[in-house]
Amino acid sequence: MPSAVTWFDVRGRAWREGTAAVVDTRVRLTADQPSSGMPRLNGVVAGAFTDSHVHLQLVDVAELAGSTLGRVFDLGGNPEVLAGLRHNSGVLTRTRRVGADYGPILEDSPESCGGIGVEVGFAGAFLTPPGGYPSDRSWAPAGAVREVVDADAAERVVVEMKDAGATRIKVASNAAAGAVFSDEMFAAIVAIAANHSMPVIAHAEGPGEAQRSTRLGAQMLAHAPFSERLTDAELLAMSGSVSWVSTLAIHDGEAYDIAVDNVRRFHAMGGDVVYGTDMGNGPTPVDVNPREIAALREAGIDGDELLRSLAPVDPTSSTSRLLFFPGCATDTADPLLARLLTPADLEP
Repeated sequence: MPSAVTWFDVRGRAWREGTAAVVDTRVRLTADQPSSGMPRLNGVVAGAFTDSHVHLQLVDVAELAGSTLGRVFDLGGNPEVLAGLRHNSGVLTRTRRVGADYGPILEDSPESCGGIGVEVGFAGAFLTPPGGYPSDRSWAPAGAVREVVDADAAERVVVEMKDAGATRIKVASNAAAGAVFSDEMFAAIVAIAANHSMPVIAHAEGPGEAQRSTRLGAQMLAHAPFSERLTDAELLAMSGSVSWVSTLAIHDGEAYDIAVDNVRRFHAMGGDVVYGTDMGNGPTPVDVNPREIAALREAGIDGDELLRSLAPVDPTSSTSRLLFFPGCATDTADPLLARLLTPADLEP
């Protein structure tokens, strides 16, 4: 029997009324207004969450099936492996979308992961100068790094990533671990990627690298800056041009304190912060990470703002995984209380 339901519309940034019903053994949600006298679901609903920074080759992907994630973005891996993972259940193309779901600039059309209903977008290999990070890291999977020497090589690599299905380009700019691209080379990669309609996401580490990557045209930072406390002027300059992926829980000690403080002030200035965990960096859960949620709350991102940072998939799409917050009202919808919505939840 159909049920009235309150659901979170990430595009409208508001809670709305709709109708949920079981269709072909799965719960479907529509924006249709519930009719008078219709039973009401005891709780609220949202689309499954997005983790905007994962490394799928470093985790057991099968664990995503029982998670509350509906979309992940791999930011550094072997493009052939990731393309195979993305397509191994057949093609389930999503409608191309721009804007709030992914931050202010990015655009993607990810597909299903392993038949478990989780959408996958990816950047493919890290682009780095010869000897640069993470070319010397044992955790980096084979084929996950491309050492780029000049603009011609950058063009070839960007085309390679795009042909593999990547929707963004990952540039390593880690001055704490070796060589980084010159300003001219970094800007050239940004321009080449833009010519192929692909935004650049930077791993910016070391004093000044977050500011430099932003100035040179990166549209997202893969980590909230943690190498130094940014000035208010620097944060304000970033707030209108670049999104940050949080990844706060990978840190401890001083780096954690710096990152949380930077996020707190950046967010207060209107900067866009999206939830991401660097899943695979150590023993991280293949699901929403409670430590990351706690860190975002410590940085002042909570309530509806926290849900927006988790970028739920569109719950009215027929292919979306739906989450249920049992017994919760709109002001108590804690992401850590969410679970997958099942047909049994609609039974009287």
